[in-house]
Amino acid sequence: MLTYPKEVLERTKEHDNENPHAKRWLTDNNYEALVKLTDATIYRDSKAVEYLLLHKHFILVAFINAVWEDKKALKILLDKKEFIWAAMANYINGDDKAGLFLRKNKLDMYAELAETIQTKIRKLNDKNSSFFNSGPFKI
Repeated sequence: MLTYPKEVLERTKEHDNENPHAKRWLTDNNYEALVKLTDATIYRDSKAVEYLLLHKHFILVAFINAVWEDKKALKILLDKKEFIWAAMANYINGDDKAGLFLRKNKLDMYAELAETIQTKIRKLNDKNSSFFNSGPFKI
C-alpha cells in the first residue's frame, strides 16, 4: 500500500495551494512524484504523467485517471488494494462516504489533500468557464 508521512502530505497540500517553498521541499526531499501528481491531477499536465510513468509511479497515475472518472483506473486501485487512493479519488468526485472512510480510519491528511485537490480543480474550472462556453452551444 502506497502511503506517505504526514509532513509530506502537508507539504503536498501546501504545494497544491501554490506555495513555492513546499514545491522546493518536496523536490529536495525526493518527493518529485507528488509535485508531478499535482501538476497532472489539477492542471492535466501530460508531461507530469509521462514523468510518473517513466519512474514507475503507476498507482499515482491510476489515481490521476480515477480522479478524471476513469472506472478502469479506479478498479486498478481497488484490485491493488490501494483503498486510500481509491477513496481519495471518489471523495474528489463527490462521494462523501469516501471522505468519511478516510477520516474514520484516521487518514485525515489524505482527506484534506483530496479536499485541496477538489477545490483547486473546481476553481480552475470556474475560472475557465463563462456563460459563452458552457451549455450545449459553444461560441
